[in-house]
Amino acid sequence: MSSLKAKSETDSTQDASRLAGRIQHTIISNSLTETRWRQHVAECVEYKFNAAMVPPAWVKKTREALRGSGIRTASFIDFPYGTMTSAGKTFEAGQLIAEGAEEIDLMPNVGFLLSGMEKEYFDDIRGVVEAAGGIPVKIMLELPLLNAPQKDRAVALSIEAGVGYLKNASGGAVGIATPEDMRFLRQHAPPSVRVKASGGIKTAQQVRELLQAGADLVGTSSGVQIMKELLGGAVSVRNNSPDY
Repeated sequence: MSSLKAKSETDSTQDASRLAGRIQHTIISNSLTETRWRQHVAECVEYKFNAAMVPPAWVKKTREALRGSGIRTASFIDFPYGTMTSAGKTFEAGQLIAEGAEEIDLMPNVGFLLSGMEKEYFDDIRGVVEAAGGIPVKIMLELPLLNAPQKDRAVALSIEAGVGYLKNASGGAVGIATPEDMRFLRQHAPPSVRVKASGGIKTAQQVRELLQAGADLVGTSSGVQIMKELLGGAVSVRNNSPDY
């Protein structure tokens, strides 16, 4: 029995390590304190998550704290509304790169797309891609807000603009990430463009299903909860935590 238990524990640890390497551990808050930020960074290091996703003001400190760890520093532009001027987004991209961001999640102006203003939608994205200078830009498509033709156009325009990742949505407030979303994005993306899942991802089973359906990365604010589930520890759900 002891050998079986040891094998089970080893399998659980390997599964946790494999999934952690695909999770971008996310914290988004307008009241983020230094103490909570330090905890977030420590969690990334402890579980060896793919990246620490942090608000723009914390990018420089995060990059410095994670130096040499192999964990990437990621941030975002114009979340949650996407209504900043395109020039402002382009400027912010340059600032984030200068501060040390290695990846950028971008909220486009969805209203442009819904209005049929495809040139404006494209230019809004393209400016950030150019300013990023090769740093991957992950576009938050907000698929639940779009009808079928609009989804097709959002994907096509984003790929044409040069994004590195297609992302189904910004978070759970817009819609829960589904395997169907991942299959849709994977089917429409060329091999050079990757897929990120985001929105209401709280369990290990969700992560497995999304990766199996075609996601390359998973963004979630429940990374620690998922790791504890995998490793067999007590799971404490932060019911008041933002659903990203």
